[in-house]
Amino acid sequence: MNENIILFVMVGFVAQMIDGALGMAYGVSSTTFLLSLGISPAAASASVHTAEIFTSGISGLAHLKLGNVDQTLFKRLLIPGVLGGVLGAYILTAVPGETLKPFIALYLLAMGLMVLWKAFRKAQESAVRTRLIPLGLIGGFLDAVGGGGWGPIVTSTLVARGNNPRFTIGSVNLVEFFVTVAEVIAFITTIGVTNWQIILGLIIGGALGAPLAAYVCNKLPSRALMSIVGVLITILSIRTIFLVLLSG
Repeated sequence: MNENIILFVMVGFVAQMIDGALGMAYGVSSTTFLLSLGISPAAASASVHTAEIFTSGISGLAHLKLGNVDQTLFKRLLIPGVLGGVLGAYILTAVPGETLKPFIALYLLAMGLMVLWKAFRKAQESAVRTRLIPLGLIGGFLDAVGGGGWGPIVTSTLVARGNNPRFTIGSVNLVEFFVTVAEVIAFITTIGVTNWQIILGLIIGGALGAPLAAYVCNKLPSRALMSIVGVLITILSIRTIFLVLLSG
């Protein structure tokens, strides 16, 4: 496994660049890679989230420093996200995350198309202040169960509802750190955490990519961010649905 650490560093860097700049897909991309190596969903999720403690912490601080965080949005997502993440981590040891994949993919596909629609029409942005508690709970829960999903669920929903992409991405990234810490604690108390060489590679790559990604998020126009987010969500969702259909 030692000779592959450079590969894990590259995976961590690319995944964090996507996540830090677009507010999603670190867990999705990293977990997909680990599952392809034959690692179980629970172990893959535990490994990715352990590495993500460091990468999300660096990313969140970078977004905070660059002024990308909406304090109200951050506070209202924090506690629900943590509670949902802990619940999902415990349930993952008993319920296969694969069962939820097609339903999550269909929801995200709808969100991706809605984001794209909003990106290409002239509309005023509106600060989202309602229904944040259930959104945080669902996002945290699905993040733990699926090895990733906090960003795709929460970011895509908020942007689709008209929230400013820059502040959405920055706030969601900062909350993700606390959600991830809670999930890892839950994993440690249930299945433990192994695969430290993989985790180290992901941490190094993610740490290198996080500050650069936050800078990119700060500089890109809102419409460009919305377009990229929408395309990414749509592609990932269609891919997931396709894989589910093939396996069925």
